[in-house]
Amino acid sequence: MSMSTAHSNEEEISVGAVVIHDLKKNYGLKPVLRGVQLTLPCGQRLALLGANGAGKTTLLRILAGLAKPDAGIVSVFGLDCRDDVQQIRPLVGLVAHQPYLYEELTALENLLFFARMYNVKHAQERARDLLHRVGVDKRVHDRVQTLSRGLVQRVAWARALLHSPRLLLLDEPDTGLDQQGTVLIDSLLAEHAQQGGSILFTTHQLERAMQQADRIVVLGRGRVAYQAETALLDLGTLRSAYQEVVR
Repeated sequence: MSMSTAHSNEEEISVGAVVIHDLKKNYGLKPVLRGVQLTLPCGQRLALLGANGAGKTTLLRILAGLAKPDAGIVSVFGLDCRDDVQQIRPLVGLVAHQPYLYEELTALENLLFFARMYNVKHAQERARDLLHRVGVDKRVHDRVQTLSRGLVQRVAWARALLHSPRLLLLDEPDTGLDQQGTVLIDSLLAEHAQQGGSILFTTHQLERAMQQADRIVVLGRGRVAYQAETALLDLGTLRSAYQEVVR
């Protein structure tokens, strides 16, 4: 490794995949995020927990460039989430409750559309490979509107991975998936982490958070109410801390 490359890597690690300072977001008169402080180092996996309405989805939408913060500093790989949205989007892959697919297009057509948007090389090959990987290879020419919820979620995963993002933002990514689909997700997450990618995901399943994350953060009343490294946690301690925050 050259000195310049080493220096670049050190700078990236110090910047972090996600750095949030005093983030505030209101919807109308209702405050959703009230001063969130959060850091996700490059290459780490963070599970974001909290009751419904705690602000988890809003936080992910801001990081994905789909919503703007009202106050505070929010950066992704050193890029500002207010001013640098166009530069951030190619670095991020999002899987959410909304699949962000065009229902009237086929699974393959959707991926080829997004491949053009992100200038993905060898788009046809990449799209077909991912659809095979997520188990939709027999339905590539079917319109998304004809697919089951579970298959749509699999296509959404292929869309999120299509441009080889450095950061995965996952909002309860196993929603609508059967056990086989959950095993597939675990494999995709492990592969992304092994390649040095960063992951921020929400879940209501404390056991999955313990299994899949390096660190756990619990949001309560729009703030970070609890956080800990999973290596220093056991499930009982996490369950008690979670109940204390959400009660």
